[in-house]
Amino acid sequence: MIVDMLQFRFAAETDTGLVRDNNEDSAFAGPYLLAVADGVGGNAAGEVASATTTYVVSAMSLAHPGTHPLSLLQSSIEEARGQVHAGVEADPARHGMATTLTAILTDGQRFGLAHVGDSRAYLLRDGGLVPLTHDHTWVQALLDTGRISAEEAVEFPQRHVVLQAIDGESVPTPDLVWLDLRPGDRLLLCSDGLTDLVPDGDILPLIAVDSRRLAANGLIRAALDAGGRDNVTCVVADVVDAEPVVGTGMLIGAARDMTNVVDPAHVRPVRSA
Repeated sequence: MIVDMLQFRFAAETDTGLVRDNNEDSAFAGPYLLAVADGVGGNAAGEVASATTTYVVSAMSLAHPGTHPLSLLQSSIEEARGQVHAGVEADPARHGMATTLTAILTDGQRFGLAHVGDSRAYLLRDGGLVPLTHDHTWVQALLDTGRISAEEAVEFPQRHVVLQAIDGESVPTPDLVWLDLRPGDRLLLCSDGLTDLVPDGDILPLIAVDSRRLAANGLIRAALDAGGRDNVTCVVADVVDAEPVVGTGMLIGAARDMTNVVDPAHVRPVRSA
């Protein structure tokens, strides 16, 4: 007898934006893994860091289906950090490259979230939008301690300073948490190219449309209409209970170009949808 498994049905979109010359965002969307990585702006080879991290996380999830989600995410981040470090060693011009990562992985029953940096995850349930992540940024730290107000945070000069990232020097301490998800839930994973320009209150009606593809496209368009100052990436996924499927998926953004991945042969190759 085939036992149904919790999994994702998804749509993913990315755009370079109206100001940047290249896309340093990467993402993966598949039946059992969702991930967004944003190469830290202003640093060398952000697209290499994001693509390598996304590739490693997705490849390891495909290679080890059914593995304890949080353990696999932790191992994947450690492996990705090692690959980013190796990339800097191989090419000193990449010194300073780094990336965020927000990923949700399921083994068919449980859902684990890993979060480093300021890409975000949201849950849409019963008409309400709930943040699932907490930014690892200097401005968020000031907000948490009451040193600045929410109004001041919007214009704070160092609001994009990230306190944690996957890079070639530091060892991040990711947030690793279990998520209580159920069929009918909708998830949004996105880079800050969306959330810096589109308030949560405006995200809600856009993500609530029936079509995942239209929701993702609408969110991208909202960021572009608000100025498109950064790369913007959105993964929209619904939680479903269905028969098991092969855990393939799709790479988007910088991760689609394998020349951005430090060592694709180091981990099991990703199978494309």
